[in-house]
Amino acid sequence: MQIESDTTPTKEEKQHPGLKLALEIGPLLVFFFGNLRGEWLAEKFPALTAIGGPLLIATALFMVATVISLIVSKIVFKHLPVMPFVSGVVVMVFGGLSIWLQDETFIKMKPTIVNTLFGVVLLGGLLFGKSLLGYVFNAAFRLDEEGWRKLTLRWGIFFLFLAVINEIVWRNFSDQFWINFKVWGTMPITIAFTLSQMPLIMRHTIEEPATDNGK
Repeated sequence: MQIESDTTPTKEEKQHPGLKLALEIGPLLVFFFGNLRGEWLAEKFPALTAIGGPLLIATALFMVATVISLIVSKIVFKHLPVMPFVSGVVVMVFGGLSIWLQDETFIKMKPTIVNTLFGVVLLGGLLFGKSLLGYVFNAAFRLDEEGWRKLTLRWGIFFLFLAVINEIVWRNFSDQFWINFKVWGTMPITIAFTLSQMPLIMRHTIEEPATDNGK
C-alpha cells in the first residue's frame, strides 16, 4: 500500500477537488447523522442493537465510512494522503475499542489523540530544524525557509489547541453537543485559522522564475 504526503497532488486530485473534499468530510457527516438517527436505525435494523447505543452505532458507521473513503481515495487519486490515513488508523483503533468495551470514551478521545499527534510531530520537527509542514503543503505553496518555520509553528500550536478544546467539550457537555461541535464547530474554526495564515503565506511566497519562451 502506497502512502504519500500531500506534497504533489495527482492529476485526478486537480480534476476532482469536490470529490476529495467529500471524501474528507463525508465520514464526519455519516457520524453526525448516525448518532442523530441511531434509535431509528436500531429499529429498522435490529442487528445494530448488538453494537450499543446511538453513539456506538454512529461510531461503527463512522469506521465503515472512513474505510470506504480511504479505499476510494486510493483508487481515484492513486495514493493515500498522510493525514487522512493517520486519522483513519486512529478511528479504527479507538472506534474498535469503544464498541468492544462498550465505552464511548475512546471515540471521544480520538480527536484529542490525532490533533496532539500532529501538533507534537510538527513542533518536535522544529526542534530538529525540520519544518515538516513544508512536506505536506509545498505543492500548494512555495515559501522561503522562515515562512515554512513560522507556518509549521502556528499549525503545531493550532493542533494542540484543537486537542485541548476537544477535551474540554467532551468532558463537560452532552454527547450531542460534542458531536455537533465536532462536525459543525471544528471545521469552521479550522477554515478561519487557515484563512488567517494567508498574510504570512503571501509575505513569504517565493516568486516563480519567469519562463523563457524564446520570444
